[in-house]
Amino acid sequence: MSRIYDALQRADLERQTAQGKDAAENAEPYFASGSEDLPPIEAGVNLENTVLHLWKPSLVSLPTLGDRGEGIEQFRALRSQIYQFRDQNPLKTILVSSGMPAEGKTYVVANLAVSLARNRNNTVLLIDADLRRPALHAILGAPSTPGLTEYLAGAAEVSDILQRNENPRIVEAGIMHAIPDLAFIPAGAGGDNASELVANHRIEELVAALSPHFDWILIDSPPVLAFADAIDLARAADAVLLVARGATTPFDVAQRAQAAFANSRILGYVLNAVKDTLRRTSYYYDYGKQDASIGSPTRKDKRRQG
Repeated sequence: MSRIYDALQRADLERQTAQGKDAAENAEPYFASGSEDLPPIEAGVNLENTVLHLWKPSLVSLPTLGDRGEGIEQFRALRSQIYQFRDQNPLKTILVSSGMPAEGKTYVVANLAVSLARNRNNTVLLIDADLRRPALHAILGAPSTPGLTEYLAGAAEVSDILQRNENPRIVEAGIMHAIPDLAFIPAGAGGDNASELVANHRIEELVAALSPHFDWILIDSPPVLAFADAIDLARAADAVLLVARGATTPFDVAQRAQAAFANSRILGYVLNAVKDTLRRTSYYYDYGKQDASIGSPTRKDKRRQG
């Protein structure tokens, strides 16, 4: 069942991202400039000027948009653990990453953002900082440009890249789904010089300017063992949440990914696509009857995946 689900999800994302990828391939690449050459960040960001777009979110990829079901309940469990972390230490900005591609980080960060936004009237900002292979705009059904790439290159202001959904609800198969008040910054067009763009520290200025306006800021980053961008992006976050895929991610990859963020506060691992895990120690998060748990990689995980 999970293999069929994964195939359907990949096909759905590929179909939705086709238009965005074409635009990115045809766009002129943005080149990094020295921080002294970039325009200063807008003084006093006004969220009333946020651009509204008619999003068409993928309900397959966002089970947390529903009103009931295992996906919702188990993401609530993850959300509760995030709150517990915040009770112990200040926590607002979370970078979500993985060791290698295709481990589910984008799926996890998108659903965690929705789950947080639907609870306690939280204001949540979701940033797609995976400039090479952006996918959040496809899951949300939102425009992919202008975005973070343009901002980091000094070609766009905060007011140009920040967007919200114009319609607070959608109806599918006769069921109404409420879409939370979620703000989104897409990756933008062109990622050939992603490492140089991220390294100019402008992402830190962006997060600092927007932080007073949101309860939570979630950042989707590239896989840390494939690209160095994630380590630079982590400087803008309070903590890092790692994602690994059960029966797929090698134990040493999980260890290396954790070691790569040695200078960051690590909340733990979300281990997804794990079958037959005890319900008391895991949470289901998709319609493919797969599950996940948050914790640290152990030798037991290594034996199970081997």
